Amino acid sequence: MKIVRFWDGNKVSYGSLADDFIRPIEGDLFGEYAISNKSLGINEIQLLAPCEPTKVICIGLNYYDHAKEMNLPIPEEPIVFLKPSSAVTGPGTNIIYPHQCTRMDYEAELAIIMGAVTKNIEPEDALDNVLGYTCSNDVTARNLQPKDGQWTLAKSFDTFCPIGPCIATDISADNLSIKLMINGEIKQNSNTSQMIFSIPFLISYLSKIMTIFPGDVIITGTPPGVGPMEPGDTVTVEIENIGKLTNVVTLK
Repeated sequence: MKIVRFWDGNKVSYGSLADDFIRPIEGDLFGEYAISNKSLGINEIQLLAPCEPTKVICIGLNYYDHAKEMNLPIPEEPIVFLKPSSAVTGPGTNIIYPHQCTRMDYEAELAIIMGAVTKNIEPEDALDNVLGYTCSNDVTARNLQPKDGQWTLAKSFDTFCPIGPCIATDISADNLSIKLMINGEIKQNSNTSQMIFSIPFLISYLSKIMTIFPGDVIITGTPPGVGPMEPGDTVTVEIENIGKLTNVVTLK
């Protein structure tokens, strides 16, 4: 199933997407729910970020081919940082180029959407707590990244975490093609099989540090080919079996 979150002009709802039609979900997406018989055309609604996380947990340097590109050693443990929930935006929205930024980079990433409270879980049980997966763009003000010795400033501006367009459930995410295009030109092209740390390992590792709540997002690192975006650029992240996340870079 592909789950979307949308605005129909009156309220925000979740729904099941198939063939450009959405059937609203009634009840609690993270508990008990039913799928309505009502149907809406995708052109009748506005797609939103597919969840409302309390936090976005981010993994750095998690692709073998990216580490090779950067001439960096393979990390022995995951590199972890956070983005605030205020950075989250959805498909079709603008990525704002802040005045403090002199270089804004794209980073295509697979995002895990958690479906249950997760704490101190073991890798063999971790996938049971996953709702599904979506596309993400870990937008970075690259000139600010080394400024304070860590990455929070560079990663946390509003709109710096586009996610969407849907949450794909019941798929395996360990062998998916992942691409990023700028104005239709492919800039990143890899596969999630290149991940250094597996999804079950990451969930377990993080859950032993912090409680992860339903709707929280874990973005899992970027493949090679990271580079700059400019105002006016159309940026698309495409992941196999999930879909395309498209945003436009703007100064305002």
